[in-house]
Amino acid sequence: MDGLLALSDRGAGVPLRELALVGLTAAIVTYFATGWVRTLATRLGAVAYPRQRDVHVQPTPRMGGLAMYIGVAAAVLLASQLPALNRGFVYSTGMPAVVVAGGLIMLVGLIDDRWGLDSLTKFAGQITAASVLVTMGVAWSVLYIPIGGVGTIVLDQVTSILLTLALTVSIVNAMNFIDGLDGLAAGLGLITAAAICIFSIGLLRDHGGDVLFYPPAMISVVLAGACLGFLPHNFHPAKIFMGDSGSMLIGLMLAAASTTAAGPISQTAYGARDVFALLSPFLLVVAVLFVPALDTLLAIVRRTRAGVHFTTPDKMHLHHRLLQIGHSHRRVVLLIYMWVGIVALGAASTIFFDPRYTGAVMLAAIVVAVVITLIPLLRRSREVPSQLSD
Repeated sequence: MDGLLALSDRGAGVPLRELALVGLTAAIVTYFATGWVRTLATRLGAVAYPRQRDVHVQPTPRMGGLAMYIGVAAAVLLASQLPALNRGFVYSTGMPAVVVAGGLIMLVGLIDDRWGLDSLTKFAGQITAASVLVTMGVAWSVLYIPIGGVGTIVLDQVTSILLTLALTVSIVNAMNFIDGLDGLAAGLGLITAAAICIFSIGLLRDHGGDVLFYPPAMISVVLAGACLGFLPHNFHPAKIFMGDSGSMLIGLMLAAASTTAAGPISQTAYGARDVFALLSPFLLVVAVLFVPALDTLLAIVRRTRAGVHFTTPDKMHLHHRLLQIGHSHRRVVLLIYMWVGIVALGAASTIFFDPRYTGAVMLAAIVVAVVITLIPLLRRSREVPSQLSD
């Protein structure tokens, strides 16, 4: 009887050591695979040559997403063999779906990295990969609407498919869009995946290790590990770019992690103070989309006012503007890390702390972030009066 109780207690716990091992495996395999992929990309001619609107000044190999996918596949294979984690494979198709759909979208990205694809063909590849996720069982089935007392609603099949496809493709393109500075996409992927992992661990804790919450924890920790392993090669000055193969892989895995985290949640699972946690998966998605969505909106307004098509490239993106006001390349990347980290980690922390306290801390952090972001302008405003007085 004691043995059965001990086994039950172990099954009801959170497998932190195993999750850490899987994440570490993804990081190590990705780190060492990146060197090989860099050589391969150079031989195949998958090299990004500097353009007028680019920030980098040296030809740099792409296809880094292949190394990240190798790390992801290796970590998922290990997770499937660990007794503490294989329940997530037996009772859920989330992990196999990520491997298959991730491999598909990574291949689409590889083709674009080497030969280039038009936007319509690339979009078709994204829809196909997202459809694989849905077909294999990764879809939003429950939605919490806090407005008008609607509460939790169960989505019909058509609505579920359309919502999942829309969110997945949006996040994929958001990560693809933000990949404009060395280390930016990899760092944002790491931060947001870590936030989803923290949120998922909280769900596992609150639900006694319910197997339904294993997929988001495993998907997010694997992605965080892959981003961490790739980042040393990609941080400024980058030795290799992840390319579309990497940015789209990150976007798809973040979408899958958020979707699998939201799916099992129901309003009855929480007390009154935890209703806000029902919105956390959406807020984590918002954290991913926040910077690129703001950048996209500003670009559309800017280009429309200039009388050109909104897809016309320019050198006025958010990161370009931060460079122009006086921040260094690395500091711009760290600033965007900070902004996304505030939103993502703040949303994830609601699973552990009262949302009112979390909101207060986030507000204070945002004030600090605004001041840090504006430091070059503040310095410049002080220098101008001093120069005039001289």
